[in-house]
Amino acid sequence: MADLRINFAGIESPNPFWLASAPPTNSGYQVQRAFEAGWGGAVWKTLGDPILNVTSRFAAVSFNGQKVAGFNNIELITDRPLEVNLKEIYETKKLFPNHAIIASLMVAPSQEKWHEIVKRVEDAGVDGLELNFGCPHGMAERGMGSASGQVPELVEKQTYWAKEAAKTPVIVKLTPNITDITVTAEAAVNGGADAISMINTINSLAGVDIDSWNTIPHVGGKGAHGGYCGPAVKPIALHMVGECARNPLIPIPISGIGGISNWQNAVEFLLMGATGVQVCTAAMHHGFRIVEDMIEGLDHYLDDKGIASVMDLVGKSVVKYSDWGNLDLNYKIVAKINADVCINCNKCHIACEDTSHQCIDMLKDLAGNSQLKVREEDCVGCNLCSIVCPVDGAIDMIEIPSGLPPMTWNERQAALGVASCDSEK
Repeated sequence: MADLRINFAGIESPNPFWLASAPPTNSGYQVQRAFEAGWGGAVWKTLGDPILNVTSRFAAVSFNGQKVAGFNNIELITDRPLEVNLKEIYETKKLFPNHAIIASLMVAPSQEKWHEIVKRVEDAGVDGLELNFGCPHGMAERGMGSASGQVPELVEKQTYWAKEAAKTPVIVKLTPNITDITVTAEAAVNGGADAISMINTINSLAGVDIDSWNTIPHVGGKGAHGGYCGPAVKPIALHMVGECARNPLIPIPISGIGGISNWQNAVEFLLMGATGVQVCTAAMHHGFRIVEDMIEGLDHYLDDKGIASVMDLVGKSVVKYSDWGNLDLNYKIVAKINADVCINCNKCHIACEDTSHQCIDMLKDLAGNSQLKVREEDCVGCNLCSIVCPVDGAIDMIEIPSGLPPMTWNERQAALGVASCDSEK
């Protein structure tokens, strides 16, 4: 078996799969069940001054028959007393000393408040702290969560306050509800953060009931924006992880969060620079035992690749992630339709004819049967036909040698004496 253990900013974990701070980590009972199922770590549901939650509080977005393609919530931080949570953290750590327990924290932006809560949770035996600067609803209206996380100066200052009192590693959880997440990530680094985690949930409204006109969810006929997560947000999260991983001003570990539903998703985040991953929606949808398939799948993947340790995966795709201006303008691919696999549904022709470059012709053979053929000279390699095709293997995207040396937009502009994309930023 490959070695699945990770060292995340000095925090040891038997595998890279952690539960994110959320309803699944609301109590000792739940976290202990999760560890028994195989999760390597858990970020305890955010601790702070107990609050009151509302009902109802969850909603899901289904798409084309897939349940919970996206998930929305208006739940806030823990509504259980701090003393109860600390007691259960202490008990859970005693039972599972080799598993990572991270305390998620949120308090008012006050040095005294941060010092107080850091000392109290560390006395309970946590392995690390995660500062919640991302919650987009409820707490933000009180000056916490994303209200702090969207202001780099507050991120830096509060990280510094937590670090003043902390003896364990400090992880800063970042909000995606910002134009450029690297700005706040750099602020966390400047404040002394040992690591960052991302992404927290995205501002959202799950839907509107077109019969009652109520928002989904609603509380007695009124609704509010909530946090969006689940499989639908994975591309956004992966992009933000990559942006931070390739930024030399952010030289600290990353915990990847956002739409991770299986081991393949986890591998993508690891390749894009995350040292470990956190999961929430998938566990809420399918239960804690999904981690068994994640562990088994990751183990087999590493064995198949001949990789001894999961840590050897971290960041391997970061060098392949760049700016648009560094892409080769002379690289060319075209679509090839495999007639022996094609079922003649014509979806590729319709998509290309109506919304792309009109390069798929409908021809007739000698027997009068319809046949689709790509005019390679007009194909721009956009991939649309292969994306809409319902049959695996019916359309391949084939690399065509252009006969030209690689040429990026930035190189072209430099040759012309014009500013590049990067210099225009």
